[in-house]
Amino acid sequence: MFLKTLKIENDAKVVREILFHKGLNLIIDETPTDALQQSGNNVGKTTVLKLIDFCLGGDGKNIYNDSEFKEKSNVEIETYLKENNIMITLVLKQDLAKHDSQEITVKKNFLKRSEKIQEINGDIYSDKDFLEKLKALIFHSGSEKPTFRQIIAKNIRYEKSRLDNTVKVLHVTTKSEEYEALYLFWLGIDTNTANKKQKLQHQKTTEEAILKKLRKETSHSQIIQALSVINRDIDELNTLKTNFSINEDYQNDLNTLNALKSDINRLSTELGRLNLRREIILEAKDEIEKEYADINIKQLQELYKTANAFIPKMQATFEDMLEFHNKMLNEKVKYISSEIPKLEQDIVTANELLQSHVNDERNISQKLIKLGAIEELENIIQSLNRKYEQKGKYEEQLRQWNESTEKLEEIEKSLTNINNGIASFEIDLEKSIIEFNKFFSKVSEKLYGEQFILSQNKTERAYELKIGSVGGLGTGKKKGQIAAFDIAYIQFCDEHEIPCAHFILHDQIENIHDNQLTLIADVVSKSNIQFIVPVLRDKLPPDLNPEDYKVLSLSQGDKLFGI
Repeated sequence: MFLKTLKIENDAKVVREILFHKGLNLIIDETPTDALQQSGNNVGKTTVLKLIDFCLGGDGKNIYNDSEFKEKSNVEIETYLKENNIMITLVLKQDLAKHDSQEITVKKNFLKRSEKIQEINGDIYSDKDFLEKLKALIFHSGSEKPTFRQIIAKNIRYEKSRLDNTVKVLHVTTKSEEYEALYLFWLGIDTNTANKKQKLQHQKTTEEAILKKLRKETSHSQIIQALSVINRDIDELNTLKTNFSINEDYQNDLNTLNALKSDINRLSTELGRLNLRREIILEAKDEIEKEYADINIKQLQELYKTANAFIPKMQATFEDMLEFHNKMLNEKVKYISSEIPKLEQDIVTANELLQSHVNDERNISQKLIKLGAIEELENIIQSLNRKYEQKGKYEEQLRQWNESTEKLEEIEKSLTNINNGIASFEIDLEKSIIEFNKFFSKVSEKLYGEQFILSQNKTERAYELKIGSVGGLGTGKKKGQIAAFDIAYIQFCDEHEIPCAHFILHDQIENIHDNQLTLIADVVSKSNIQFIVPVLRDKLPPDLNPEDYKVLSLSQGDKLFGI
């Protein structure tokens, strides 16, 4: 895809329209070098690159939050873009020479929420879908990694990190695994595992961090032993707490206890009465039974003879009288003893009931006594709570330890399988690099008289790309290396039919030697490439005719936004 046009407009008019072409595209600042100190070099030439970047998924904030506009307040530029509802339209085309080739029209404004416009070919997209759609249209890829913004990072170089680094074009915090996915994509090697590997590596880093933190605090054995002691303490405290089981209805227990005490007193009195009566009856029975043994038969017989002398005709004999006496005693004993069985049953019943009441009284009394020891119980509960907190902490540490260890083992296995799979691509990777170096070495030699070579290095985490050089690189030489790499990459893609962006945006091109810009113009004019650079007219080499390459001319009197 090439850049066809960039248009800046509001509801009323077109503010600026830039038509791009193949080869070198110059955005020229007409400000004389000796006037830069007064003007501040703020005509907006680098802003053109930022507007293109904005249309390709950038947030656009660097357009009005940048030192380039230090003579104008950032608020002024931001207000202009938003209050005038400035619309930026970028048109990309598959082949600039073919009228009917595919086009991609991107429209964006700087407003938010419901007023935000973000379209591709007339269709509105969310931020995520917007980037995925561009990736599908330009690079014919639907994979999650690398992202669209990562892929085009080397095509848009105006930030310092991208101007200073040839292949390390992403944020400084980018992981090796993400770079590996990007490099393999650049070289046309589709492993279908890059995204999975990045996620696994991220998970591995997380689990390793958890284990590192756990090891710093304690050890696995210490956790096990601590839990053993804590569980023992909890068992002991729970036993103490059980002995302090409290009846929730204290008043009911107290009323029951009072009733039991009253019943116990009543039963004790009744039992005493029953026992006393039983003893009296038994004593009376014993006394009567003794009469059998104590009676004097001879005296009774003498008494009978005396009575018979006075009453000669007594009808009852002595034997009859004795039998009557004994019979009377038997009846008396029988009568007295008849109450004994019932008394004994009543005594047994009273004893059982009394014992039951005594047991109940003891149990309830213990409960109520323990209620009086509430402070001690609270101490036990507080100790239990502390132990449970400690237990929870150690159990969570143990869970994390075991879980992280198991996860790490699974991740390592998965990474090993993926790396083994990627390793099988190593031959293809080397072949791709060899093919790339055919272009890279030729372009770099033409631009700077030195052959740069790309190479791969397999680290423990991922494959890396490195550029070999002879001697140290000055700023100009570094710029030449970067330009050579970007140009060679597009040539490599065209040779191997790898979808790519055919435009290169470079800022600060003034830092390369004069003859290099002329050579770049020559190389890209013979290739299927757009090389777009903002530059001061005074910095252009004398042998380069700017009118042949100019797509936009800016000055203090004709700034990009006209303000």
